[in-house]
Amino acid sequence: MTSAPTTTTTVRRVRPSDAARMRALRLEMLADTPLAFLETVAEAAARPHADYAARIAAVSHGDHNAQFVADPGGRLVGHAGGTAAPDEPGLTLIYAVYITPAWRGRGLLGALVDEVAAWSRACGRPELMLEVVVGNDRACRAYEKLGFVDTGVRVPHPRIPALYELQMRRPA
Repeated sequence: MTSAPTTTTTVRRVRPSDAARMRALRLEMLADTPLAFLETVAEAAARPHADYAARIAAVSHGDHNAQFVADPGGRLVGHAGGTAAPDEPGLTLIYAVYITPAWRGRGLLGALVDEVAAWSRACGRPELMLEVVVGNDRACRAYEKLGFVDTGVRVPHPRIPALYELQMRRPA
């Protein structure tokens, strides 16, 4: 994969050396947008650094899971992950998409999704899917601008039974 420069930052696949910066970004993500992710700030903060380091090392290579970051050279300011769908061989599930508030609106979302898409295609998976909490209209509009289409499928939120998520798809 090549790195894509975007408004004074670079979007690239994570490296094992990113573990501490990824932990900081993960805690920010969970504090800023708690409904969008599958763990709480407290759960993430309690996890030892060695766990973060092992996770980042695991997703820094290979074709089953990958994470991409927006890196302006200091703090990481964006993230998107991709994983092979267990039941659909040609599908990559995009997860944990986040842009630091001060960096929103600068094209990083598109750059992160483009990197996941390029990785997905290189792995032989020509389609992308993601889920958004129903009612998060801002996120839905942003993904629609990137070519995602609401499939009409609604699934229960994995942690909050009263909420649902909508599925969106597009070609990788």
